[in-house]
Amino acid sequence: MSLVNSGNACLASESFLSLDMTIPTEPIGSIPRPQKVITAFERHERGSLSPEEFESICSEAVRETVEKLEATGSPVITDGEQTKPSFATYPIHGLSNLNPSGVKIQFSDGHVRQLPKLSSGPFRYKTYASSYLQAAKRFTRIPVKQAVISPSALSLLYPPDGIPNYSQEKFLEDLVKESATDIRGCLDHGAHCVQIDFTEGRLAVKLDPSGKLLSSFIALINRVLDQFSEEERKRIGVHTCPGGDRDSTHSADVDYSGLLPSLFSLDVGSFYMQLASELDRRRVLQIVRENLHPPRRVFVGVIDPINPKVETPQEVRDRVLEASDFIPLIQLGTTDDCGFSPFGDDLSTARETAFAKIRARVEGTQLAVEQLG
Repeated sequence: MSLVNSGNACLASESFLSLDMTIPTEPIGSIPRPQKVITAFERHERGSLSPEEFESICSEAVRETVEKLEATGSPVITDGEQTKPSFATYPIHGLSNLNPSGVKIQFSDGHVRQLPKLSSGPFRYKTYASSYLQAAKRFTRIPVKQAVISPSALSLLYPPDGIPNYSQEKFLEDLVKESATDIRGCLDHGAHCVQIDFTEGRLAVKLDPSGKLLSSFIALINRVLDQFSEEERKRIGVHTCPGGDRDSTHSADVDYSGLLPSLFSLDVGSFYMQLASELDRRRVLQIVRENLHPPRRVFVGVIDPINPKVETPQEVRDRVLEASDFIPLIQLGTTDDCGFSPFGDDLSTARETAFAKIRARVEGTQLAVEQLG
């Protein structure tokens, strides 16, 4: 599937923006980085690339990614997370009070991602997501959404044996404050919406079938959400998926019934939910119908980033129509199951494949809108 050239990109985007999208559609976030960006990160870490050269390469990658996302016709775009080291670690990358030997996350193909752990307090973000948002908004007039990492994921940084003179409760107080600041900065800088990435939700059920770990995660996110007004929370959403890295997941074997009732208790405007890769979508949609209450909207995944096959618009349309059997149109949206490259070094999906899949989502959603009338 070829992309329109940049001269036609604005026309394509404006045509979709002018539509009354009865069923809104949004990306999750990440797009595979060009090899030049990955190499630039490595060289910058080693000190063999000047800050000016690094900034120039990153800025060009954001500009190109924004243009290609516009060319898909997407009415809402992201920066593709081109300059995030990963979706989870962007706030803490470069902090001096971290130890590399933190929590390990095992993926189904056997590979492991490891978080760092905090070695001393206080806990502060080094980078806020609003900086990525501002960089992207320089290159587009189309609404830009911004993804932020959940406070529950970052709560895993605190070591089980504690930190001298820095209690876990004090850490959590600092974490809630920093997470709220991260979200508020994005809202204040004009984000179309802010998406909290909560990919550890399903994993929590796997690690602790009793549900206590999930309950603690939900409570922590609610502590952050309590910092916002009802109107502000309408512009905040939560994304859930079983992980996605190097074409592998960490918790796809966990039944959604253990997550969704708790997830939908979060007081946000939208939920972004992996669905395309589920083996029994209709069963999951039934769980959604039983637990989703208006006016909240659920953006169901109609694109599987892990599957290398590019979905056709007709396949997407059929998935949307299937979801509409369970979810009222006023509460239905479409999205991708996950980002295409949540970790910066993941090249398992080609950039052009990601853009082609996004175009199929946009076109397929519109085909469903037309059929539904």
